[in-house]
Amino acid sequence: MMKAMYQNMLGGRSGMIGLLILAAIIFLVLPLGLDLFRLNLVGKYLTYAFVAVSLVLLWGYGGILSLGQGIFFGLGGYCMAMFLKLEASDPESTKIQTTPGIPDFMDWNQLTALPWFWEPFHSLTFTLIAILAVPTLFAFIIGYAMFKRRVGGVYFAIITQVIALILTILIVGQQGYTGGVNGITDLKTLMGWDIRTDSAKYILYFINGALLIAVILVSRVILGSKFGMLMLAMRDKEERVRFSGYDVADFKIFVFCLAAMISAIGGAMFTLQVGFMSPTFVGIVPSIEMVIFAAVGGRMSLIGAVYGALLVNYGKTVFSESYPELWLFLMGGLFIAVVMFFPNGLAGIYDKYEKKLFTRKPRKGSASAMSSRTLSDPQPGPVRDAASPPAKGMGISNQPVN
Repeated sequence: MMKAMYQNMLGGRSGMIGLLILAAIIFLVLPLGLDLFRLNLVGKYLTYAFVAVSLVLLWGYGGILSLGQGIFFGLGGYCMAMFLKLEASDPESTKIQTTPGIPDFMDWNQLTALPWFWEPFHSLTFTLIAILAVPTLFAFIIGYAMFKRRVGGVYFAIITQVIALILTILIVGQQGYTGGVNGITDLKTLMGWDIRTDSAKYILYFINGALLIAVILVSRVILGSKFGMLMLAMRDKEERVRFSGYDVADFKIFVFCLAAMISAIGGAMFTLQVGFMSPTFVGIVPSIEMVIFAAVGGRMSLIGAVYGALLVNYGKTVFSESYPELWLFLMGGLFIAVVMFFPNGLAGIYDKYEKKLFTRKPRKGSASAMSSRTLSDPQPGPVRDAASPPAKGMGISNQPVN
């Protein structure tokens, strides 16, 4: 595997150092430097980072722009919310309702029994499986219908946007089953454990951070494998990959399903940390914002996407508090500026200045030059292996997309 494939904070020693720095920030710097309210806010931002990471896989390396990742974020969140809502709707807690034992919004909408598709969510095991399986299955259906017919590019992006809009309308319209525009609220406990306490918020923050690091590590392994090389090849020269005997549609379906699963994990953690889920996180606007997270951080950088999610959401919080009517314009201007002037995002800026810093050499014959040759690590040149020639032939580009 070509060593250049591990550049841009993806792999190798540089990528591992970047991951360790990110872990130190999440687990040490932020918990020690922020109060609980701000830390819980950062935890919410980190749930969006799951979607940003999924877009690095899907958009950055797969060349598939999805404007509907909020669909899968919302599905994962709703699955978790259904379990928590049923636990909060036991007969004792809902005895004042006309029909005790069902969620309050169902009672308000004159339902007299729990719908059949809610019943399995009494089980935590089923819920955890559903968080992963339901969005993945939905993504498989969309991907199979689109990619097998070679629908891609801007057409695929528009279709995912339309599906996000349809799902939002469906959730709002079926108020008796979904909670409508208000969503599923008043979530209190997880298997009897009160998730509203200060200690619970700390624990959920660390669980969220650990899951995010695990997702990044798994993504690194995938991108460093033969499948990762094929993704790059499909992005740059899809027809050559197809003519080489690979079924491009199957690879696209797989990465689309993987991205959906990662987004759903973020949605489930969002529900646990924030305590509700609503259709406002499913539609077009949040889905486009999620693309901006990846673009600002760097759509070719797993770690950069996390920083992008943190930075954009922090800016959203600060500016929306002071200038709520201007925030959407600022978000749009930020996206345009990144695309025009920093197409590789924060990761591209970091990579540029890191190379300048570490490739600067002292003057020949100076004492600093002699010490640098003694104390610094050697800088090996590009390493080629048996896979390099065919990879070059397929048109694989290992540099960030401009």
